Amino acid sequence: MPLREHLLEIRKRVFLAAIGVLLGAVVGWILYDYLFAALSAPLMDVADDRDVLVAPNFGGVATAIDMRVKVSLFLGVLVSSPWWLYQLFAFINPGLTGKERRYAYGFLAVAVPLFLAGALLAWYLLPRAVSLLNEFVPDGAANLIDAQQYLSFVMRLILAFGLAFLVPVVMVALNFMGTVRAATWLAGWRWAILVSFLFAAIMTPTPDLLTMFSVALPICGLYFVAYGVCVVHDRRVDRKRVAAA
Repeated sequence: MPLREHLLEIRKRVFLAAIGVLLGAVVGWILYDYLFAALSAPLMDVADDRDVLVAPNFGGVATAIDMRVKVSLFLGVLVSSPWWLYQLFAFINPGLTGKERRYAYGFLAVAVPLFLAGALLAWYLLPRAVSLLNEFVPDGAANLIDAQQYLSFVMRLILAFGLAFLVPVVMVALNFMGTVRAATWLAGWRWAILVSFLFAAIMTPTPDLLTMFSVALPICGLYFVAYGVCVVHDRRVDRKRVAAA
């Protein structure tokens, strides 16, 4: 394709992706009250359990509308993620071979559920995080949390867990590209377990070992599942090389 056609194609894909995000943001705008109630529920639970005032605080005149727009866009990006990921794939699709397209479809089909699984795990841990962090508020005191800072905390928690669950996809992709063999991943399994437990210890708010293990073990399991896929791929490649020789 000439350069002009490439530019027209990318403009088309970006436009379609933006339309998908905007439609998702409209859904987020409509469901904002329910979503904000769900986000505020851990704070309300702390306030009910203890004699403290814990609540999100809107510290400016335009903070409430700004918060609603940000939450709507965040939900729009999450809801429309399969659509804009497809637009990205559709842009690079003409330059791929049939085999590369099958791999791309497979990576996309696995990456989206894994990211959502990590996000759901973060959502499950959110009430525990809020409860623990507010344990240090003295009885009878008030903790008026800035609403935008609280939203940023929730988004960072969800994105961190979602990206952590995408590590196996990156491992398999590097292996299929011929960059890293399965033996290399196996050699680093001790570091992988250490990093998984460090991540779980830092990101999980509660001090109990059960919660830390419930986060670290799935990440370790996904690492070894990805290693198994890399082993199968390496053996297939080695057999083809021997046959060709």
